[in-house]
Amino acid sequence: MAIITISRQIASLGDEISAKIAQNLGYKFFGKKEIERRIIELGFPKEKLAKFDEKKAGFLTALTHARDEYLNFLLTAILEAASENNCVIVGRGSFIILKKLENHLSCRFTADKLLRTERLQKTLQCDFKTASKKIAESENLQKSFHKGFFNFDIHDPLMFDIQVNTSFLEVDSISQSITALVKSQVSAQKEEMGQKKVDEMLVGQRVVNLLVFVYNLEIQFLRASLKNKTIILHGCASSQKIVDQAVTIVEAELPGYEIKSSISVAHDF
Repeated sequence: MAIITISRQIASLGDEISAKIAQNLGYKFFGKKEIERRIIELGFPKEKLAKFDEKKAGFLTALTHARDEYLNFLLTAILEAASENNCVIVGRGSFIILKKLENHLSCRFTADKLLRTERLQKTLQCDFKTASKKIAESENLQKSFHKGFFNFDIHDPLMFDIQVNTSFLEVDSISQSITALVKSQVSAQKEEMGQKKVDEMLVGQRVVNLLVFVYNLEIQFLRASLKNKTIILHGCASSQKIVDQAVTIVEAELPGYEIKSSISVAHDF
């Protein structure tokens, strides 16, 4: 019926609520471990993965090529998970990637910092100072990750359909409320529209991966959009020859589609 994405502050009970929502609805659950496993299965080296786990924006900028490689694998993993429908996806910018899907609901869970610190103390069995430091680090890295990869401020409330302060609410009551909202909000028509769109997005992402990782074409900022049975390539290349190669490759690999190019050619790029 729906795709639910979760963003949460550390120790806000977001993981517990997410798992409960998935259980209530009988949905597949994709947490950090599941998404990471998918990224590795797609071909991203396991030893590189930790370098991009919510790192600071400056760090990401310094590794532009590797950053773009990771982002392509991340997008593919999120879209493949969403294409299965009836799922809960936690973190990794999934709420941004899937924002335009009609059958998508995004949730953000927050809580009072002092209360979160006390919760983390109990979880980690550490002192207050250590828990406070852990929370500050987590919040800084989460902010930098979303800014570095998606140019988005994680504190912008307009990005989320549902925001819940979990300071004084129970996990069961929150999960039950969101479960009821999903059932009432996502119709069969919305599900069909969302499924079509995510399938188109996935085709576009696979085109990007084909050109970048299989044929090693040097096209910067490459993306592919779909409209009906037409694939439009976007990006920036250093020559028309590379653009022509890209079009020829996609025409051969996806014979059922019309291929158009909106790739810019910048000879001094």
